[in-house]
Amino acid sequence: MSMAPSPLRDAVDAELQRALPAEVTSFAEQLAQRGGNTVVAVLFYGSNLRTGDLDGVLDFYVLVDELSQWHRHRITALANRALPPNVSYETTQIDALDLRAKVAVLSLGQFERGMREGAIDTTLWARFAQPLGLAWVRDDAARAATAAAVSSALTTAARWAALLGPLSGEASAFWQALFQKTYAAELRVERGGGRARSLIEHERERYTRLLPLAWRAAGIDFRVRGEQLEPRLDEARRRRSARAWMLRHAMGKPLNLMRLTKAAFTFENGADYVAWKVERHSGVRLELSDWQRRHPLLAAPGVLWQLRRRGAIK
Repeated sequence: MSMAPSPLRDAVDAELQRALPAEVTSFAEQLAQRGGNTVVAVLFYGSNLRTGDLDGVLDFYVLVDELSQWHRHRITALANRALPPNVSYETTQIDALDLRAKVAVLSLGQFERGMREGAIDTTLWARFAQPLGLAWVRDDAARAATAAAVSSALTTAARWAALLGPLSGEASAFWQALFQKTYAAELRVERGGGRARSLIEHERERYTRLLPLAWRAAGIDFRVRGEQLEPRLDEARRRRSARAWMLRHAMGKPLNLMRLTKAAFTFENGADYVAWKVERHSGVRLELSDWQRRHPLLAAPGVLWQLRRRGAIK
């Protein structure tokens, strides 16, 4: 994917180069070394990026040239090719600090395709229209390809925000409408409205600044009246877009369920992740055997009985 320089691309380049904690970049470098020459970039995103807190679980996306060169087993690579991304739980110690991360892996090609307006799955472009940092990158060509894909994510998100949002309003109103729609299409515990508001309010200036840039990149004409934005879209286009969104809404939860099912078999170190979550929330420490780590589904009944006996679950 290539994208000519533009104000949006310049803004994305600047955001990707934001300063990150040294521990984060060191962790990202370790992930890149694990994959060798196939690793294109490591992106850092999520709540820890927003807060700067290194406690809890960090969120990384690793982009690779070839999934088969990252995954140790052919069937795991095939599962990732069919329904990306695959996720693993990774731990490391940097300067005596214990760090934990969820690491999602997909190919650069999958990443680029997931950012397009025509993508049925909304999860990738909606996630990467949010703030992120480039924690590690292979070279200048990889940096350019990653920035182009993220710019495409913002363009797609802004286009849908115009089509699904209010007729006019502040920039935050369009982002709020968009994220409520994308959260409603996913399997989530939290309410979409509150989650969307907290995301936007944390970097309100960023979302306000980027929306006009992304609309221009998307070829959407709009008027500005003070802080009010008004995209010029005809009613027929809005109706077509509403029908197109119905398909994405209908497919969102089934796709999430399929990923959860796949994760039961492909989530690397998933048993350790569950054990850490249990200890964090209940104080009960689980000592897992190698067999339990290799066969988490078979081990689940015994682990649940142990947790119940020790009072971690009722």
